[in-house]
Amino acid sequence: MASTTHAPIPTAYPVHVDAVDQPAVSRWLWLVKWLLAIPHYVVLMFLWAAFVVLSVVALFSILFTGRYPRAIFDFNVGVLRWWWRVTYYSYGALATDRYPPFTLADDPSYPAHLEVDYPEHLSRGLALVKWWLLAIPHYLVVAVLVGGGTAVAWQADDNTRWAFGGGLVGLLAIVAAVVVAVTGAYPRPLYDLLLGLNRWVLRVAAYAALMTDEYPPFRLDQGPHEPGGRMVLPAPAPPAPGSAAPGRGVTGPAVAGPLAPAAPPRTRGGWGAGSVLSVVVGCVAALTSLALVTGGVATLVADSVARDDDGYIVSQAESFTSEGSAVLFSDLELDTAGASWVPERLIGDVRVTVTTVGADEAFFGIAPAIDVDAYLEGAGYTVEQGPGLAPREVVGSTEPGAPTAESFWEASASGPGTRELTWSPRDGSWSAVLMNADGSTNVTADVAIGATLPWLTQLGVGLLVAGLVLALGSVALIVLALRHVGAGARA
Repeated sequence: MASTTHAPIPTAYPVHVDAVDQPAVSRWLWLVKWLLAIPHYVVLMFLWAAFVVLSVVALFSILFTGRYPRAIFDFNVGVLRWWWRVTYYSYGALATDRYPPFTLADDPSYPAHLEVDYPEHLSRGLALVKWWLLAIPHYLVVAVLVGGGTAVAWQADDNTRWAFGGGLVGLLAIVAAVVVAVTGAYPRPLYDLLLGLNRWVLRVAAYAALMTDEYPPFRLDQGPHEPGGRMVLPAPAPPAPGSAAPGRGVTGPAVAGPLAPAAPPRTRGGWGAGSVLSVVVGCVAALTSLALVTGGVATLVADSVARDDDGYIVSQAESFTSEGSAVLFSDLELDTAGASWVPERLIGDVRVTVTTVGADEAFFGIAPAIDVDAYLEGAGYTVEQGPGLAPREVVGSTEPGAPTAESFWEASASGPGTRELTWSPRDGSWSAVLMNADGSTNVTADVAIGATLPWLTQLGVGLLVAGLVLALGSVALIVLALRHVGAGARA
């Protein structure tokens, strides 16, 4: 008698992503879901910030104890669950019109579900490398699936422009929505494929967040239920003997493997709105404190090592040219509006170094803006508008004459080779110009600008202290939230 061979059932991955058997969507609501989902996107922005911070905390816990703190695990699973529900509702699947609930806990009545098996023990060594090195192949796949995998650049009118693709998942969801709009039915093959692609992304997210040591399979488990896995969907009352389970019929391709209904996942107590708010505020404060401390340290380092022998912090020399009679530095204008303390306390002394090539003589001067404007009236010159902005050309037909003959300059330097001027800013509106010493056209010279910036030390210390104080506050908020959750779970 011939034997029948069966394909082996794939091993269930500890990240369980489930959805209803059939999507239910209207024809046109998908056109405005980007607007309707904005509140969720805002909340998720803060939840993901907390997710990152708590994952770092979990990393150190794994390194020292080999365990993932249960309260943090439940929170991070809740964030993934929240993200999956919003993805299923919006442009990751567009498979339901039911608005996602604002909760980390599983909602048994919602058509999309996620659960992650809690690991009793995790490898300390893998925790150091799996989230960045081992996951790189999957990151490349995820980049194509959810965005960042396609980018197009083109050149037009000397301006580089970029157009970014939204990833394969978003593209397929839009295709499915268009089909629904035309036919009124969600194409089942696309639904199964989108569920499989999102399942892949969520498995990688959980692995990168250290929630499991099991490497995500390079396998596309399509359909609303994963093959060989347990259902995450809550089951209704047990059916009568001999009858089919209500609400479990799977239309379309059959689902491989056993699909034994499971009771709704039990949510460990403690993660209420107050605890979530406390940990999110604490994590955002932790990220802010990290930025403040980093800025403070960088400022103190710059204050100690970036100064020259005379105490100036000097920019790199840049070459400036103009086919006209001058280069006007609009970004050096100072308008302190009567606040006489601003230049002295914030800028300190200013030193400008001008270098010419050959025997050409250059002139650099600083003067009241009204006098400079009157001096350059009718002349052609170039206005430097600041970093990242193209110079602006002012058309003129006259030459202003030799700047060295004018007496309104507050500070000036002229001559061949390298020349320096030093200026102590004071209240007023000022302009700076680079010219040839005789006022002729075609100006070319290298300019470096430095300032003493006497406030750098105070700024660095202030940022450092503020960052440390904020860090203490963030730790207190996070610890209090985790203790509250732990107490609720033990109760």
